[in-house]
Amino acid sequence: MNVTLKHWREAASLIITGGLRDTNAVLKHNHVSSLKKPSRQTWLPKTAFDYEVLLLQRSTASSFMPDTYVFPGGLVDDSDFCSDWMDVFKLHKHKPNFGLSSVKQNPSSRPPVFLTDRTKFGSPVSGDVAFRICAIRETFEESGILLVIPNSCDINSNERFTKVIEHDQKELAKWRLKVQSSPAHFIHLCTELGCMPNIWALHEWGNWLTPVASKNIKKRRYDTAFFICCLEDKQYTEDDQKEIVSFKWLAPPEAIKLFSDKKIQLGPPQFYELSRICHFSSLRELHRFSLHRALEGCECWLPVILFTSDGGILLLPGDELYPEEPDWTGAKKPPVLTTDKKREDLRKKDSRLHRVEFGHDLTIYMNIEPKYKHIYPLLMDSKDAVDYNSQL
Repeated sequence: MNVTLKHWREAASLIITGGLRDTNAVLKHNHVSSLKKPSRQTWLPKTAFDYEVLLLQRSTASSFMPDTYVFPGGLVDDSDFCSDWMDVFKLHKHKPNFGLSSVKQNPSSRPPVFLTDRTKFGSPVSGDVAFRICAIRETFEESGILLVIPNSCDINSNERFTKVIEHDQKELAKWRLKVQSSPAHFIHLCTELGCMPNIWALHEWGNWLTPVASKNIKKRRYDTAFFICCLEDKQYTEDDQKEIVSFKWLAPPEAIKLFSDKKIQLGPPQFYELSRICHFSSLRELHRFSLHRALEGCECWLPVILFTSDGGILLLPGDELYPEEPDWTGAKKPPVLTTDKKREDLRKKDSRLHRVEFGHDLTIYMNIEPKYKHIYPLLMDSKDAVDYNSQL
């Protein structure tokens, strides 16, 4: 795949989970080894989960996904690749990627967002580091949650849940305004407070590209690196009343239920990733899975839209209808695929399924093995959302 940076606006997104205190939730659900192939599953109620996921509601005025609930994150900034970070991470600057665990993935299949040699653009900071910095910075800007650790902190402790270091809230509020005004102030924040972004707490999760949606190929398209971070406790959260107007901490199936009831909006990536996380009612199990699975790397996903006579389908890699050579840049004519067949007819005909069908709602269909030891989404039709039962 030859994708140049000019076609994409690079971004990072962070799936933040926070543990619940005094919960009677199930401590352990399905072990990962039993979840290798899609099979009929029972959707656990929200009370079975000992953690919640942070979702932020974008402003109505937002040019991208207005009103939608998303994970914290945003566009990468030049300052995220700034050489000044070498001083912030000075105790670790001689280690590859400042001591981040090495990914086993073959470079030939590594997503460009991580593989691109940033030294060609004048930066000594790799994509693996910079996109984590971006995710942490954007999380602070949008929610007020600051994921940093003291400069002297042991970085070899990621087998445990992440704890958030307490700081004076008034001082953080001032820094938050500064970082919102200019991302470069995040470097100054770390220097002044004697801390560094806790990049080691963020585990690689996925990589989504914005699909070509219409003839308007100049529409904003993003190459987004997704990470996950398991916090020991839910954190005090405050929206910025600018880009973000509201927030919710929700158990994964609770978020799916609210979406199915049309009480919140979710984009396909958020819906898909929440459906993956629904397998884990235990934060301990989710953390363990995320920590070790991240070493395998991830697949770059460019959803391909196929409009049908009764809605549409987001085709994902591995699906029988997924193009052998997808249109990465939107240069092909027509820019989107169409058919006069119905979604169900196509589904019955095709043997390999990896798709998200859309119409009045979203439904995932998948019967292939996920790559890089990832977990498949817990599948459900909207009609089953009331009792959290799977459609499989």
